[in-house]
Amino acid sequence: MKLNKREIGRLTYQGPGADYRWDTGTPAFGVRVYPSGVKSYVVTYRCRGQQRFHTLGRHGEITPHEARTRALETLARARRGEDAAAERRGERKAPTVADLWARYRGEYVEVRLKRETQRRLLRLWPKHILPRLGRRKVADVSRSDVSKLMSEMASTPMEANAVRKALSASFNMAEVWGWRREGTNPCRLVQMFREETRERFLSEEELGRLAEALTALEQEDPTRAHTLAAIRLLILTGCRKGEILGLRWQDVDFERRCLRLPDSKTGAKVVYLNTVALELLAGIERIEGSPYVIPGREPGKHLRRLERTWDAVRQRSGLEDVRIHDLRHTYASVGVGTGLSLPLVGRLLGHSRSATTERYAHLADDPVRQAAEQIGSTLDAAMQRRPKASVVKLRG
Repeated sequence: MKLNKREIGRLTYQGPGADYRWDTGTPAFGVRVYPSGVKSYVVTYRCRGQQRFHTLGRHGEITPHEARTRALETLARARRGEDAAAERRGERKAPTVADLWARYRGEYVEVRLKRETQRRLLRLWPKHILPRLGRRKVADVSRSDVSKLMSEMASTPMEANAVRKALSASFNMAEVWGWRREGTNPCRLVQMFREETRERFLSEEELGRLAEALTALEQEDPTRAHTLAAIRLLILTGCRKGEILGLRWQDVDFERRCLRLPDSKTGAKVVYLNTVALELLAGIERIEGSPYVIPGREPGKHLRRLERTWDAVRQRSGLEDVRIHDLRHTYASVGVGTGLSLPLVGRLLGHSRSATTERYAHLADDPVRQAAEQIGSTLDAAMQRRPKASVVKLRG
């Protein structure tokens, strides 16, 4: 029987067992008819002494001519020793993006990355990556797939950029593990969104309101003493939230007036303490059995979250737009604004790259502007023959 569209349409399942109908023009090419009525094109060949049956596609999805062309290509490959059926089975067993995440998480994320980074990836992958790409084969994910994912997240550009970075890192490991060819990371050349940098610094008046709110809340609810102390330490040290919440008493060196942090975002570092911060630390109640300066509710654990208390502080002080991390920005802005050099401020903050501190460069001009204003006023007074303003000490 010459297999064509009309003849194939007339075929019905003749069972029992597998029901194949072979083409008279190309004997190795045929159609398998299933009890359900579905018909699939197949080709049979021998490879390494074994008979193979390779499915070419479903009738209706491809034409008889397309199927015959594929059959001839498969037979030509078999003569060269290539096994299309085995390749198909290998493709079915090929790792998916979900498999990549499972291995990447177990062998890399939980072993090499810092806890804060782990938490971020544990949130990003199930929320954004796995629902969209989880079932795709690692080898099949293309640059257009990543670009489409980024486009779908355009309303949250910072989150989209974080997803792109997470994917890129995992596909680098996929190349190391042989799951993709080297140099085929699909995230390469996919541009990230431009992020609007938000830098909020508190003024002296706002810092006063913040201090008043902290005092009022502590008086109203003494059980918040440790949480409020954590916020005060963030203000006075410029530390990151995780560094203060994970601070242990053994990390506090009162004699040398510093914190010796064994681990931070940039590795081990020393945080130098001012007198006010030292006095604050000395006044914090130590909880028996807890090694942490800011203990949590669970015995032996440190406090995990500041958000609830911070929201109360913001509302009480009228600073609803201020984030916890803005306290670190404020510490830096005060340092630069008082004339400290950018490298020195960067060292105080524990920046590993000078470029990170450059965001505060514009603040370094403030003392210079003030000096220029003072000189200008003096010169103008001299030219106008006005007496120069002077400070008179009042006798009491």
